[in-house]
Amino acid sequence: MATALVVDDNRATADALCSLLAVLGLEAQAAYSPLSALEMAAARRPDVVMLDLNMPGVNGLEVLRFFKREPKLATVPVIVVTSDDQPETREAVRRAGALDLIVKPPTVGALEAALRRAGLLPKE
Repeated sequence: MATALVVDDNRATADALCSLLAVLGLEAQAAYSPLSALEMAAARRPDVVMLDLNMPGVNGLEVLRFFKREPKLATVPVIVVTSDDQPETREAVRRAGALDLIVKPPTVGALEAALRRAGLLPKE
């Protein structure tokens, strides 16, 4: 079973996304802070990371850049899940190495499409 790490400082949002991912057949675990996300990913490399951008302290873009610099995590697909749908944001996350950006609240269809692009769900 594919594993997902959901990173969001809002516990309700993270837990809801974990539930959606479980419905899609992934084993999802939530990290409620950037630091815990980095620790969890280092301890158990996930198959995909679902990453919020707007978090206190270290923001999601910094977390994304860290993942892409870390040899053990660089190939893990990162899907940004954020309420920020500005073209500049989309470009910034693309340049930083994100596979996709999904606008909150995520729909099952958007999650399925992104997970297919990540190679974690079969093609339709």
